[in-house]
Amino acid sequence: MTKFEHLLYGLLRTGFAIVLLVLLAACSDRFRNHGFAPTDEELAVITVGVDTRESVEAEIGSGSFSDVLDQGTNFYLHSKVQLRGLQAPKVVKRRLVAIDFDSNDLVANIDTYDLSDGQAVLLTRRVTDSSVSNRGFLRQLLGNLGRIDPEDLLQ
Repeated sequence: MTKFEHLLYGLLRTGFAIVLLVLLAACSDRFRNHGFAPTDEELAVITVGVDTRESVEAEIGSGSFSDVLDQGTNFYLHSKVQLRGLQAPKVVKRRLVAIDFDSNDLVANIDTYDLSDGQAVLLTRRVTDSSVSNRGFLRQLLGNLGRIDPEDLLQ
């Protein structure tokens, strides 16, 4: 084996090892955290019936989102997502904390939920049939002109 062949063989071996390490690193698990939810120790500081919305927000911060209709609940949501190679991301941990407030902005209830409490919601595509029967836009627009009574315009 010549010196050049020996050098070429060494470079190929090194290149193969580098490619193998890159492929192994690409298949390793990575985790990404999203959002914030207070821990049980942080929630122990909050007293139901005593603390107000302002004191809760001062202690643990404002919620990730709140109740849309009556602003009676603050929600705190944290998710841990596993990323593995080319596979779809998978949620491996989720914590939802719901803090309910009464009409006086006092804490009424504190609920915590995790990934096991979730339920899958199946989405279906339902299309509502329209009453329009194969008529173009202009025909529909001009079709209403015959329904106007000229006497109504004069009054």
